[in-house]
Amino acid sequence: MSLPTSEFDYDLPEGLIGQVPAEPRDQARLLDGRGDPISHHVVADLPSLLEPGDLLVVNDTRVLPARLHLIKPTGGAVEVLLLEPTGQPHEWRALVKPGKRLRVGTTLLARAEDSVDEGDDGRPVLEIVDQLEDGRRVVRLVDDAMLDELGTMPLPPYITTALADPERYQTVYANEPGSVAAPTAGLHLTDAVMEQLVARGIEIARVELRVGLGTFRPISTDDVFEHDMHAERYRIDPATWDKITSAQRVVAVGTTTVRTLESAAATGELEGETSLFIHRGFEWQVVDQLMTNFHVPKSSLLVMIDALVGPRWRNIYAEAVAEKYRFLSFGDAMLLERG
Repeated sequence: MSLPTSEFDYDLPEGLIGQVPAEPRDQARLLDGRGDPISHHVVADLPSLLEPGDLLVVNDTRVLPARLHLIKPTGGAVEVLLLEPTGQPHEWRALVKPGKRLRVGTTLLARAEDSVDEGDDGRPVLEIVDQLEDGRRVVRLVDDAMLDELGTMPLPPYITTALADPERYQTVYANEPGSVAAPTAGLHLTDAVMEQLVARGIEIARVELRVGLGTFRPISTDDVFEHDMHAERYRIDPATWDKITSAQRVVAVGTTTVRTLESAAATGELEGETSLFIHRGFEWQVVDQLMTNFHVPKSSLLVMIDALVGPRWRNIYAEAVAEKYRFLSFGDAMLLERG
């Protein structure tokens, strides 16, 4: 049994990739793909599109300034993206580029332009302490406080416009720092929209999935089923889980929320690591509807959408392209229903 990755390719015009967030947040467009015909709205309309008694579930993780621009002792530039702590003091698994010539034991230094005090450039920031099989490294920070001082928001590489306000890559309800990418569907929600949801009788619940390589790593295999999902940590409060399991309809905001909910249902564990890969044939247990952005071609997130709505995703994406919706992390959103 196989599932060709090529089935999840589509033509994404470069001009439709969102480069800056919608302003204000809730004026991002919202395609309602739950019925036929497809209808078009903005996120501010979400309360009127849901029903009293629905439970809206969000991922309240906060994004770390996890990208570090450093230099080698010889002066060459190096970019380090911290992925997740190893559990050892100051140690992180990381992506490093260019990484081929960076051996274990190499110390990377601060750039002159990032120095706080005159003559402070060249100070050690981290050491490469191990090399993992898949090209990742284990690095050890001199001081975790350097992350707040030197780190920048880990925007995806297809976003080439500088972000004026780093808080625009955080949801308004972001809580505990721990992710290296934003749960981007939630970027569209505002305090006002959430208040309107509650006033309409739609309860809001929070869960946490620390977004890492499992979410944004592309599928590099020709067969979807051969893709290896990296584990990400999740947590659900027991009282919140009781609300989720008793809700008449669960509306997840973002694919990371989906993975959290379906992982808990599959394992019976409300906290831990998940490498759940949701693809065609998946047996859904919790999520009824999903608000999400439009995803990268041939990605595990698009494979999840196929598992949710079936081949109809192609019609939905074609409509979004025809109507010039903005795609990917700073793009617009859609509302889908399990088919």
